[in-house]
Formats: sequence, C-alpha cells, structure tokens
Amino acid sequence: MPSRMNTLQDWLAHCERLHPKSIDLGLERVRQVAERMAIHFDCPVITVAGTNGKGSTCAMLEAIALQAGYRTGVYTSPHLVHFEERLRLHGEISKATDLIAGFERVEQARGDISLTYFEFSTLAILDVMARSNPDVAILEVGLGGRLDAVNIIDPDCAVITSIALDHMELLGPDRESIGLEKAGIMRAGRPVIVSDPVPPQSVLDRAQALGADLWRFGTDFNYSGDKLQWGWAGRGRRYSGLAYPALRGANQLMNASGVLAALTALRERLPVTAQAVRNGLAMVELPGRFQIVPGQPTLVFDVAHNPHAVAALAANLDAMGFFHATHAVFGVMADKDLMPMLARMGPLVDRWYFTDLPTPRAQTAAGLMAAWESRETGKNVLASTWPDPTRAMQAALAAAGPADRIVVFGSFYTVGGVLRDGIPRLHAKHLNA
Repeated sequence: MPSRMNTLQDWLAHCERLHPKSIDLGLERVRQVAERMAIHFDCPVITVAGTNGKGSTCAMLEAIALQAGYRTGVYTSPHLVHFEERLRLHGEISKATDLIAGFERVEQARGDISLTYFEFSTLAILDVMARSNPDVAILEVGLGGRLDAVNIIDPDCAVITSIALDHMELLGPDRESIGLEKAGIMRAGRPVIVSDPVPPQSVLDRAQALGADLWRFGTDFNYSGDKLQWGWAGRGRRYSGLAYPALRGANQLMNASGVLAALTALRERLPVTAQAVRNGLAMVELPGRFQIVPGQPTLVFDVAHNPHAVAALAANLDAMGFFHATHAVFGVMADKDLMPMLARMGPLVDRWYFTDLPTPRAQTAAGLMAAWESRETGKNVLASTWPDPTRAMQAALAAAGPADRIVVFGSFYTVGGVLRDGIPRLHAKHLNA
C-alpha cells in the first residue's frame, strides 16, 4: 500500500503515475483485477455507449428510475469540476471517503498489474457502486466500447446513442469502424437499443451476428410531437402527451426515445409507471449540456467537443432567437477535428475568446487563434487568447452587453473551468450603475 495516501487527490495522482500510457485499450488486466475484487451486480445493469448523448441518456434513465422509487447507481465520465461527480448513488454525488476506500481495495487487489488512470478509477467506482446495493446500475462507457474498462460488466441492456467521428486515431477512420467498436457492448440474447436514426451498418450486422435483441430507432420505437408535447411508441408500449425533457436541445428527444426503449425492454425486471416517466423527464438535470443560465447577458454552457456535437449546439443556438451579439469562450483538445467546428460556429459568433486548458492534451489558445485566422470569416469578428477559462469568461463578461449571450463550449475542461466556483449569475454593468 502506498504511503501518505490520505486524500482523493493523493490517489488520483498515484493513478496518473502507474501506467506509461493514459489510454491502453484492452480488458485482460482490468478484468483480472475485477475478478480478484469479486465485483458484481445483483441488479439490472444498463451500459450506454456512443459518441454524443451518453451523459444525457444516463441522466434521464437515472431521473426516471429515481421517480419510480429505485435506488440508483450511475457512473459517468469525465467530470466537470470534481472527480466525485463521476459516481452518483441514489441521486447524490459520491463522497470522497467512499471513493478512497474503493481506491484502497483496487490497490490491494492489483498486485503487480499496471492499470491506467481510467482503469484504476473505473474499478474503484464499480466496487463502491456494487457495495451500495443499487436496484439498477447505469454505466456510461468511456472511449469506444469493445475494449473500454466498463465493458468487463455484462449489461442486461445496452444503449448505443449517436455515432460520429471522434477519437479516430484509436477507434478507426470512419463511422463503420467506430460503430463496430461501440457495438462491443452488446451481449447475445439481450436487448440493445440503437437510438442513432442512421446507424452504421456495422452496428446492425454485429447485432444480427451476435443474436442480440436489436431495438432500432424508427423501426422498433419512434417519437412524434408538436410544439407543446411529444409522444413515444415502441414494442407493446406507448406514451402520449409528454412534456419535453428538461434537458434542452432538439437532440434530446432522440436520447429520451432510447431511454424509454431501454426501460420498456427491461420492464419485467424494472417496471416504471407512466407518472415516473413524466416526472423524471420533467425534472432531469445535467450541467453543461446546452445549459442556459438566464441573466443579462444570457449564458450558455455546452461540452460539445466534436463536429457532430457542435453542429447540434449551433442548431440549438439558432433556435434561441435574437441576441445583439454572441461571445464564445472556446477551448478544446488537440486531437479534435477543429476546422468544421469553427466553420459551423463561425456565422453565429461575433467575438471569440480562445483559452488554454490545464492538460497537455489540449490545443493551445494560440493554436486555436491560428486555425481561426486561417479561415475567411467574411465579417468583422474579433478574437483574443486567454490563459484559462476563468479569465476568458471574465473578458467576455466585460465586453458583453445586457442583450448579448456568452457561449462557453468545447472541452469538459472549458465548461468546468468556468463552473469551478458555481454557476455564474450574470448582471450587466449598466444594472450596477
């Protein structure tokens, strides 16, 4: 046992030093340690993979299950501000002391097996969750699916959300390759919910070859709606007159549809009432997903960090109505496909605040500025660089008028950097005069 491991930060620093790679795809090492720890769940398990929409899907599953009276365990990653956010037990963020105990048990069990930061922390979180005896475990799969550490757990139902181009250096050069990696969470004879309306053929082929119970958006379940309400229909079940999910954005109906399909597929083991569905969708919260904070100026947070997610963000911003000017605080990882993101947001943004982020994986603010300058914007747009998201946000607030909006987007580090001290409540300068 390492000495002087007294705090959660001590353990996280220890995890960062253990393995030469930050990502080492493969399940042999992590499965061996999990078997030594005897990690298992005596409840239905739902795993959620995909490029975008995983966090929202997990949050809606959790909210409905809580309204139905179930004890929930939810694992999501990464976190926005505090590591403890990665584990929620019965709707509450986990305690550092519980996580420390989990880290200690992983350390005792691993022996000389080298684990990455993600593998070590995943094992600790799964151990703490299993010991809490939940009625349902909801597990967000990290990068990919087939070789992700979460995939050591056999799900009773798998959900695959939208599939887009991201992490291509690890998962493959196109949607078909990436889809096949995501399809690795499927299990023979068990339901898999595919909520991407145009899934890669590789996902469908894998489900058929494996003998999984495929629930496909548009075939096995679908939604309809008008401006006031929406409805869902799937195998043997229908919901009508639903209020729109509390999570904003047009893409959330696809995520919610996948959630209702998963709960329908598990209804014999995890029955939920129509009222629990209504209340759960109406009350669900998830910071940083098209999160609008009213004020003067208006503030929008979104962890959109790839072209597909940024396209959804831009469409949602378009639907917000008129603002005098839009200020964008933006920081992102260096491995992202940057130019399509800048191109999609470019017509909406009047002033950019590019920021450095506190990780070596991030693109520098100067690098973002150079990429932006290489594009022909065709309008009088200003841009500046900042050493961290907090100061970028302060600069945007100083320049913004009461009828403007500030959009903070890109990496979890970008949004989390601004949210570090809580949600800002903005009051334009003229209101304080």
